Amino acid sequence: QVQLVESGGGLVQAGGSLRLSCAISGRIFSNYRMGWFRQGAGKAREFVAAISWSSGNTWYADSVKGRFTISGDNAKITVSLQMNILRPEDTGVYYCAADIHGVGKIYAPSAGDMDYWGKGTLVTVST
Repeated sequence: QVQLVESGGGLVQAGGSLRLSCAISGRIFSNYRMGWFRQGAGKAREFVAAISWSSGNTWYADSVKGRFTISGDNAKITVSLQMNILRPEDTGVYYCAADIHGVGKIYAPSAGDMDYWGKGTLVTVST
């Protein structure tokens, strides 16, 4: 079992920044991929960013490239998402997720690849 708890969401003006964190507990292995997904009102859950613990590879959705950065600590107990130059379309609930079979995968994960999910943290970007 893996437990994921997100924090850091809130209200920010367009152009501002937020840093989301995901605390990871339970069974943690170096072959995991950790990801961030988001879901806006009335929209499907979409991929935002991911990182491989084993290779250090990162993946980003085109809409956030150059603005968001995913990172993890060496102890693999926290994964963060630094979000800069936020836009109103970035508004949504952000979820942390774990792919426990992620080793060797070279493609960006989809929601269906993820095995564990946090409950999410709300990010609201105002105009």
